[in-house]
Amino acid sequence: MAANLLHTPEGVRDVYGRECAGKLAVQEKISHVFHLYGYEDIETPTFEYFDIFNKERGSVTSQEMFKFFDRDNNTLVLRPDMTPAIARCVGKYFFEESVPVRLCYRERTFTNNSSYQGRQKEVTQTGVELIGDDASSADAEVIAMVIDALKASGLREFQVELGQVDFFRGLTEEAGMDQETRETLRELIENKNYFGVEELISRQHISQSLRALFLKLPELFGSLDQLGTVKSMVTNQRSRKAIERLEKIQAILESYGLADYVSYDLGMLSKYQYYTGIIFKAYTYGTGEYIVNGGRYDKLLVQFGKDVPAVGFAIIIDQLMLAMERQKVEVTAEPEQIMMLYDPEAQNQAVETACRLRQQGNKTVLIRRSSRISLAEYRDFATKKGFKKASWVKGDGSSVCLLEGGSL
Repeated sequence: MAANLLHTPEGVRDVYGRECAGKLAVQEKISHVFHLYGYEDIETPTFEYFDIFNKERGSVTSQEMFKFFDRDNNTLVLRPDMTPAIARCVGKYFFEESVPVRLCYRERTFTNNSSYQGRQKEVTQTGVELIGDDASSADAEVIAMVIDALKASGLREFQVELGQVDFFRGLTEEAGMDQETRETLRELIENKNYFGVEELISRQHISQSLRALFLKLPELFGSLDQLGTVKSMVTNQRSRKAIERLEKIQAILESYGLADYVSYDLGMLSKYQYYTGIIFKAYTYGTGEYIVNGGRYDKLLVQFGKDVPAVGFAIIIDQLMLAMERQKVEVTAEPEQIMMLYDPEAQNQAVETACRLRQQGNKTVLIRRSSRISLAEYRDFATKKGFKKASWVKGDGSSVCLLEGGSL
């Protein structure tokens, strides 16, 4: 019975020691980038009313939410997504604000995935939301932040893939597809099911040129120059404007000096119903999942009473840390950590020294020596914990180094 109490539920895990320190250090570095761009921190409740994350506003189905009831029988959920939660806050606290609002966060989200998917049910995310700016410069700003944040974390090899949902929607409108057909086609394209796309398109009464575009969609990725020929094939204004928007973003990213980190995918689509313009994901090797997910959602906040455009993204910290571990990217957590072992007779001297070191900004751990623990065990402990310096203050006041280069 006692042994069962030591286990966590499926889909969640403990993070401790060096892993936890590294994770917090990476989050701090990313938050520093957000603050450099002028974004302000916000925190939202871990659980909210179920209706905040309904089908039109949320990113997961009702079945994938952790639901429970309060004493008044209201249905509550652990938040599965940050964007609707922040949209609610903006509608409540920034309703009168006319200047664009820039918010950033570090939170956890909860999704009741199937156990067969092998995914964590509790995920740490850090991200931003830019509210009230519909310009292409706003799109470029958040993409630049993604790149700068990933570089600040220590990651070097990654790519941001940028798409435009309006390109696909313009084509389906031109084809006169109903909602059910459109959704089926979206799933087929998202899953790169070329045969399924071909079969569905063959049943549609559309022009040959439009048919060719739909069949080409899963292959429309690469540099923006490579996709330039598609623009001449498009006849509807919505799809043409989608490509023109990407061209403007590319030009601005070139001003940032970050255009080389971005590729384009007109076949990129999203199951999230609230995206209205650009969508993007960032990938790196070492993990099969994306490490960043984001996009524009101009019609979401009107559901919370404030009709303004918005764009944002979330960095999936757990996936980022997994990729960095597999790529052997070293995470340095500052400041330097020191261990000071002392005999009981040297307590006053040890405390005074520790206070001085802490005032200098050094993390200093004081450990009173026990006769039941050998010096070798203390030395192994210091090595395992990653202390940069470790010394033993003996009863006569002299100091002995426990780690090479570890004297104080």
